[in-house]
Amino acid sequence: MSVISIVIPAYNEAENIQEIYERISKEFSMLKEDFEVIFVDDGSKDETFFRISTLTLNHKNVIGVKFSRNFGKEAAIFAGLHQASGDATIVMDADMQHPVTLLHDMVDKWQQGYLIVEARKMKRQNESAMYRFFSKLFYKILNRMAGIELNNLSDFKLLDRKAYQMISKLTEKQTFFRALSGWMGYRTCFIDFEVADRLHGQTSWSMKGLFKYAINNITSFSSLPLHLVTVMGFIFFVFAMLLGVHTLYNYFAGDAVSGFTTVILVLLILGAVLMTALGIIGHYLAKIYDELKNRPRYIIEEIKGVNYGED
Repeated sequence: MSVISIVIPAYNEAENIQEIYERISKEFSMLKEDFEVIFVDDGSKDETFFRISTLTLNHKNVIGVKFSRNFGKEAAIFAGLHQASGDATIVMDADMQHPVTLLHDMVDKWQQGYLIVEARKMKRQNESAMYRFFSKLFYKILNRMAGIELNNLSDFKLLDRKAYQMISKLTEKQTFFRALSGWMGYRTCFIDFEVADRLHGQTSWSMKGLFKYAINNITSFSSLPLHLVTVMGFIFFVFAMLLGVHTLYNYFAGDAVSGFTTVILVLLILGAVLMTALGIIGHYLAKIYDELKNRPRYIIEEIKGVNYGED
């Protein structure tokens, strides 16, 4: 009998911990597969880890990992993958927007020989038009930059042991888990699902947080923005040459004008482009700096559950 590991990153999800475990347990009772659940508390401010600890006392197939502070969802996912020991691992959110009923289909596809089973979002309830627009724009940009089809994919996915152990070996600190599964190139299939409303609580994502998430993931997974800086430089070089030729022609033709407004406009545009280019380069330099410091991706304060007793 196979063992399936379920990795669940959680941030301020105290109200959902017990419920999602019960739903997973019910689903696996019908699957007749062994399973373990690995909760990773990403520096929650509520009783999330207390609820997780209670589960570890009552259920031997539950592991609770507590970070010393908030390190982000990507770090929490990787911490869970490092703790996983199953023949396959499923990553899902704690808010139950990822339907537990899909686990059966994911395991079925894995048993058919797929090493990666991607859950693809088809519809989101109560999602604003602005969010849909920026989400679509983000994936369109990333698809073009990374050369990987990412439309509507999520962190909700099943990874065979070979796949999740390969991801766990990656040493870079700035990662984009959602895209790494496609980057590996293993045999993959897709299952569509509708994102449900949160059962309890509110999302911790703000527009500012989502924007930062998008920028970090684009620059973590592609160097194309750096190449765009070169392209912008070439375009403005050509523009400057044409403008220079035009100005010299008018001068020698005796038709020169002061062009003060034009000069100011060109300087403003050039300044904006230069600052944007410096910002892009600076963002990549900051990432290189963070990687060179070689600090750990996360710090674990406490682990409870299987093989850890009540530490």
